[in-house]
Amino acid sequence: MNSKSFAFGNLRDSRRTLARLTCALLAVGGSAAALAETTAADVAPGANSYSVTLKQLGRNYPMSLRGVESTDSVNFDVRADSIVTGAKLKLQYTYSPALLADLSQINVIVNDEVAASLPLPKENAGQLQTQEVTIPPQLITEFNRLSLQFVGHYTMSCEDPTHSSLWAKISNSTELSIDVSPLALPNDLSIMPLPFFDRRDARTLNLPFVFAAAPDNATLEAAGALSSWFGAQASYRGATFSTRFNQIPAHGNAVVLLSGPDALQIGGLSLPAAKGPTLSVMANPNDANGKLLVITGRDAAELKTAATALVLGSQAMSGSSVVIDRLDTVQPRKPYDAPNWLPSDRPVKLGELLPAKQFNVSGYNPGDITVPLNFPPDLFTWRDEGAALNLKYRYTPQEKSSNSSFIVSFNDGLIQSQNLLSQDKLDSGVLSALKLNDTLNRETRVRLPLNSVALQSRLQLRFMFDYIKQGECGDIIIDNMRGAVDPESTLDLTGYDHFMAMPNLGVFKDAGFPFTRLADLSQTAVVLPDNAGAPELDAYLTVLGRFGQSTGYPATGVLVTQAAQVAAAADKDLLVFASGNNQPLLTQWADRLPATDMGNQQSFHLSDLPMRVRDWFSPDPEANQRKARLAMAFSGGARSTYLTGFESPLKGGRSVVVIASGHPQGLGEATDALIGGEDYTQSIQGSLVVVRGKTIEPLVADEQYYVGDLGPFRYLEWMLSRHVGLTLVLTGLGVLLLSCLAYLSLRSRAKKRLSD
Repeated sequence: MNSKSFAFGNLRDSRRTLARLTCALLAVGGSAAALAETTAADVAPGANSYSVTLKQLGRNYPMSLRGVESTDSVNFDVRADSIVTGAKLKLQYTYSPALLADLSQINVIVNDEVAASLPLPKENAGQLQTQEVTIPPQLITEFNRLSLQFVGHYTMSCEDPTHSSLWAKISNSTELSIDVSPLALPNDLSIMPLPFFDRRDARTLNLPFVFAAAPDNATLEAAGALSSWFGAQASYRGATFSTRFNQIPAHGNAVVLLSGPDALQIGGLSLPAAKGPTLSVMANPNDANGKLLVITGRDAAELKTAATALVLGSQAMSGSSVVIDRLDTVQPRKPYDAPNWLPSDRPVKLGELLPAKQFNVSGYNPGDITVPLNFPPDLFTWRDEGAALNLKYRYTPQEKSSNSSFIVSFNDGLIQSQNLLSQDKLDSGVLSALKLNDTLNRETRVRLPLNSVALQSRLQLRFMFDYIKQGECGDIIIDNMRGAVDPESTLDLTGYDHFMAMPNLGVFKDAGFPFTRLADLSQTAVVLPDNAGAPELDAYLTVLGRFGQSTGYPATGVLVTQAAQVAAAADKDLLVFASGNNQPLLTQWADRLPATDMGNQQSFHLSDLPMRVRDWFSPDPEANQRKARLAMAFSGGARSTYLTGFESPLKGGRSVVVIASGHPQGLGEATDALIGGEDYTQSIQGSLVVVRGKTIEPLVADEQYYVGDLGPFRYLEWMLSRHVGLTLVLTGLGVLLLSCLAYLSLRSRAKKRLSD
C-alpha cells in the first residue's frame, strides 16, 4: 500500500459528503484509480450519533452578546473516520425584553454559512428559550466553526449602539448533536495515532488493551508506555483504558500486545511469527470499521522495544507494518523537563505556549487572550514576591479616550491595569513615529503571585478600548481597534527552588507528582499484586495515562515489579496497587499506613481535616498539617477504597502512594476520582482519602518528610522561621560570640596602650 502521509488540510474546504469522501481517499495516499475502486463497503451502513455541549467544546461560561451586532464562536471537529449525515443544535438562550421583534434575531452560522435565523418575539423575552436548529450536513467539514450572531435593535429612530438593552445570552449547555456514518481508513502507521485517538474528537478516549494471557512485567511496561502516550495525546479530554484477555472487542479499536517465537493466536486472530519488534495496523476481524494496533515481538523485551519506537518515533513510520531493526538507547530525561510544564531553568516565551495568531485581537471590547500556564508542582514560593512577567504589547491609539486600558489578570484575579494613551496625550516625538506605524509599542513588567496557585493556571490579557459617543444619531461603531501581545514576551521561573512537604495527594492527583518529576517515569516503580487481574491492570494503565496527560511524554522508563522484588527498586518512588488482600506490602508496611484493610477488619487514622472547609488548602506546610488524633478499627461494613501516601520505608526522601480497595471493582472508583469531574464536590488532598462512589473524604494531611532541595541560605532562613526556639538560641549564641570578640579586641588594644 502506498504510505504517503495523511493530508488533513485537503478536507477543510469540502462542502458535500461526496466531496469529503473523495478528498479523504486521495489524502491517505490514494489516486484516481483508488477512488474508482471505492465501493459501498468503504462506508458501513448505519449511522452513529453523539452530542457535545458548548461547555465540552471549551466555553466555560455562557456567551454574552451585546450591541447592535455581536458574534461569538466555538470550534468543533469531525473525526477523520466519520462522514456527517446530519446535525442539530439544541440552542438555549435568553434575550432582552426591550428588543424590537421585527429587527432583532439570532443567526446560527456554520463555517461562515447561515444555517438558521431565529426571531426574537417580545412575548418570550427575558425567559430561557430552547430551540432546535437543523444544520445541513453539507455545511460541515473536518474542521468547523460554529458562530452565534446576535443582531439587536430597540428603537426605530436613532439608537445608541452600546445601549444596555442590546443583549442576548447563549447558555453553554447548548447541545450540538451530530449523526455520522463510518469511513474506512487505511491500515497505515503514518496516520497514527489515528484512528485509535483522533484530536478532532472532544470526548474522553476509551481504548481497550488486549493480551493473550496474564502479561509479564516487561509486557506491562510496554503497555504503560502506550497508555501514557495515548493519555498525552488525549490531553484535556481524559483517557481511560480497559484490559481484555484473549478476546478481540466486538466493535471499535483496540491495542493488542503479543510476544513469542511461534505463530501467534489471539481471539480467533492468527498472526505470523514475529521477526523482531513489529508494529502493525490491521482491520478488526469483528468490525469492518474498527482497527487493531498489533505490537509483537519474539519476547517481551522486543515487545517493549516496539512500543518505545512507536511512542517516540511514530512520525517517521509508514505502511501497514514495520519491523524495528535498531533503536538506540533513549536519552534519559532531566528533572522537571516535561513538555507540558513551564521550564524553570530558563525564561519561557509566551509564543511557546500559544499560537502566534491568538495574540492578536480586534474590536472595542475583544475577549481575553488566555495563555495556559502549567507550573511544576513543587515550586518553593515561600515569602516570594512573584514570578517575573515581561509583557510587550502594541495597540492602535485612539484620537481621544480616557478609559482605554490593557488588563493583566491571573486566574481571574486582577494583577495590573495599564492605561492605553490616546493620540492627544502623546508627545510630538511619539506622534511622529506613529505616522510611520499605526500601532504604538509598549512594555510592562509585572509579578505573578504563585502562592497557593493552581498547577493548571491561566494568564489573561485583555485590551479594552473606550467608545466615545458622538451624540444623538452620530454614533456609528467603526471596528478599527487593534491590539496585540508580542509572542516574545517572557515569564521567568529561574529563581525558584524545587522543594515540597510530602505526602501530598493533591499534587499526585493534579500532576502525578512526585512520579512525574522525570517525565519518562525512570525513577518510578509500579508494584502490582502477584496475580494482578483486569481491575488492577485497568487502574495501572489509566493512572499512567493520567501521568502522560500531565507531562505530555510517554512513560518509557517505568518499572513494573511485585512485592518480592521491591527491594531492587529501593531508590525509586513506588506506586502500589492493591485489591482485597492480594498485596503483601500492605502487611509489611502496616505500621506506616494510615489505613489498612486486613481480613474483615478496617482501620483508619483520623485528624480534624474533615472538619475544615472542604476545599481549604494553605500554601504554608505548617498550616496544612493535620496530625492524626484518633486511631480506629472496626469489623464488617462495606469495603473501603482509599488512596494514601507516605515516605518509602526503603529509602528516605522517596515516596510511596498506595491505591487500594477492599474489592477489585473499587479501583475503578479510585481512578475515576483521580480523573475528577463536576460530580465530585470534594478534592483529593492530604495523605489519606477515602473514596465512596462520587464522594471523596480527606481524612489526614500529615506532612512527614520533604522532597527537593533548597539553597543553603534559603534553607537556613526557612528552618529558622519554623523553629522560634532555635532562632532565639542562635541569636543568643551570636550575641555571645560578638561580645567575646569585642571583649578580646578591646582587651588587646588596652594591653597595647599600657605597654607603650
